[in-house]
Amino acid sequence: MSDADLDEVLLMEYASHAHPWSRGNFLDSIAAGHWTYCMREANEEPKTIWAYCILLPAVDDLHLLNITVNPSMRRQGLALRLMQAIESIAQNLQIPRILLEVRPSNFAAKALYTKMGFTELATRKAYYPLESSTGQREDALVMTKTLKQHANLYEH
Repeated sequence: MSDADLDEVLLMEYASHAHPWSRGNFLDSIAAGHWTYCMREANEEPKTIWAYCILLPAVDDLHLLNITVNPSMRRQGLALRLMQAIESIAQNLQIPRILLEVRPSNFAAKALYTKMGFTELATRKAYYPLESSTGQREDALVMTKTLKQHANLYEH
């Protein structure tokens, strides 16, 4: 993801989330060195973004901060493909675990993560804004998956 992608990413973000990330949130993530990826068809012009994700690498885990599929391209397996790519990145870099938060009300995402082998680790109370006019908030389920590591054949 680059600054040039942000207008399209923001359109997707605002169409997908009741409490979307702002342009500043994305710019801060890019500036902080978070790993940002856009999924798109390499040969398509113009290159429409299919999905994107923001990852925060840490010592022992890769924290998925945001994953969004273009609303016009949902139900085509793109979230699964992007999650598989994230797992591959983590495995190739010897990062043993992926960590994420998900709204309990996001049934589709929870089902995908469970299908992929993620398990619930904890609950973060009142993590997500729910209703801005009343100040209500929704918990977050913290889910994690420990990855099988590939042997490094070059180490002695």
